[in-house]
Formats: sequence, structure tokens, C-alpha cells
Amino acid sequence: MSTPAAPPLLSVRGLRTYFFQDEGIVKAVDGVDLDVRPGQVLGVVGESGCGKSVTARSILGLVERPGRIVGGEIWLRRGAPGAERTVDLARLDPDGPEIRSIRGAEIGFIFQEPMTSFSPVHSIGDQITEAITIHRAVPRAEARRTAAALLRQVGVSRPEQRLDEYAYQMSGGLRQRAMIAMALAGGPRLLIADEPTTALDVTTQAQILDLLRRLQTERGMAVILITHNLGVVAEIADEVAVMYLGRVVERAPVDEIFYAPKHPYTRALLRSLPSVEAVPLTRLPTISGSIPHAYQRPAGCPFHPRCPERIAGVCDVGEPAETSVGPGHTVRCVLYAPGGGR
Repeated sequence: MSTPAAPPLLSVRGLRTYFFQDEGIVKAVDGVDLDVRPGQVLGVVGESGCGKSVTARSILGLVERPGRIVGGEIWLRRGAPGAERTVDLARLDPDGPEIRSIRGAEIGFIFQEPMTSFSPVHSIGDQITEAITIHRAVPRAEARRTAAALLRQVGVSRPEQRLDEYAYQMSGGLRQRAMIAMALAGGPRLLIADEPTTALDVTTQAQILDLLRRLQTERGMAVILITHNLGVVAEIADEVAVMYLGRVVERAPVDEIFYAPKHPYTRALLRSLPSVEAVPLTRLPTISGSIPHAYQRPAGCPFHPRCPERIAGVCDVGEPAETSVGPGHTVRCVLYAPGGGR
């Protein structure tokens, strides 16, 4: 668990990542603020297309063209305690040596689909070993032993034999464990997990979440967990950031999000969760409408066309500012602004 008084390990302020296409500009991330403290698990949730994965990739400078960071700051604390310095990752050359020294070594990344993230023509062992030797000056034989130890740590049986296998020879669960092992190869202080349980069966999902929680506790890492699954967030997160259309609309400790949600979008997401107390054969509540087209962003609050609590002439005019509604709990909604009626 994180220490509330500890300064952030990663601090994102006003991050904007746009994609410049012939048809127009896609504002995938449009003013995101996030803080991640040492040992903390931050869950980032929202529907598909809300900018969660682009935010994660922006942190490591992995945004593909025609996208690029156009504004904001991404401050990372580097170095040993007592000799730390901060660096703005948004100002680094995405192909430069400094950001390459950070990827894998200080920030690990678990990609969304390991089958397409692993090379199909290199063994799992070669890829994990390479991740180790990039950041550590060790002989290849020692790196291979370390790779086997990492596979064993993440629960892969017969790791010495698995090192010589290829991604297509493994099940989805084993590939995900191998991807986690590779993300840990550099001993990162921060691990970003982008939908780590997508396309896995329920049993394997539970095993991967238990593994992430155990590794986070043993290593004291900070974790950013990107997901659309609120059940996953309830299981593992300390704090939650809810994203909609490229913005964080609510941030709070995990218990506050589930027991005292404020933003209408957050409440709508929670209502759509299946419940054992629901009347049998009744439809689940849904959020009306859909996320606006990338080239047709609404004026004012981005959620107002779908919001059952919208105020005509207010929500469709100006963007709401971030308002504090409690310790560590902020929300972007006119209902909670001064004089907003809440």
C-alpha cells in the first residue's frame, strides 16, 4: 500500500496527446492530471475510446504517428532515495537515449495483447534475456538464469524449458505471465499494465490479478492499471481515476468511488455492473447514447449529451473545472462547482 504523505513517483499535469489526420484532429488525451505514489495501485477506468491506453503510451513516449504529445508535463522521480531528481518525460525525444534508459528499467509496461507484442520469430527466453541485458551489464548466461527465475516468480512451470518456446506455443495465460516477467526484467519502480486480463477466461483473470497484487506487494512497485472492468479495480486498486473522452472526470480512493461516486458518468458505470441482488431476467441499466465521434466532440462538458442530470444552457456551454469534494476526491462536474447545487 502507498504512503499518503509520500511525494508522487509520477505526476502528470495537463497532458494532451493529439492525432493529426487528414480528416481532422483526434484529441485522444485532452488535459489529463494524474499522480502515482510509491507502492500505490492507481486504477484508470472508462469505456473503450476514452484515452486510457494513449495516456499510458504517452508516459513512455510510445505514441505512434501521426500522434504526438502537444502539451502538458509528465514528471518522473529518478534515482536512489536522497539523490533523486525529476525529469519531464514529455520533453524527452521519444527515440532518444534517456527515454530508452527509462523504458523497462524504471517503468515497466505490460501490453494489452501479448500474442501481438511478442516477436513470433524469437523465443520467449531470447526476448526476456534481451530485456535484461539492455539495462544490466551481465553475461548472457547469467541473464538467461535471471529470465528463468523471473518466469518461475510469475508462476510459469518448467521455466528453463519454457525459455526456448515461442509465443504461439503458449496458452493465453502463460503468454500473459511471460509478458509480466519481461516487464519486470529491469526491476522497475512503476509498472503500467494495459488491460492485462483482456481476452482471458475468468479463472485465468483471477490468477493474473492475484499475481500482480503479490508482485506489487513483494517489490513495493507503484502500478497503473488500465482497464474497463470495475470489478478488477475493486480487487486491486488503492485509488481510481475515471476517464471520459480524453479527460479525468473523477479521482478518488477506491472506496469513495464505489460507495460515494459523484460524477454522473461514474455512477452510470457502476449501475451497469451485474449484481447478485438484481431481479432475475431483468435488463442491466445502460448508459444512453455512445461516445461521440472523434471529429465531433461536444461543446461544454464532454458527457453532457448522455447525462441524465445535464443542465441546459450550462453543461453544453462551458467545460467544468476540477472541484474538490473531499480528501483526495475531485470531480469535473457543474453540479459540484460552487453554486452548482450540491
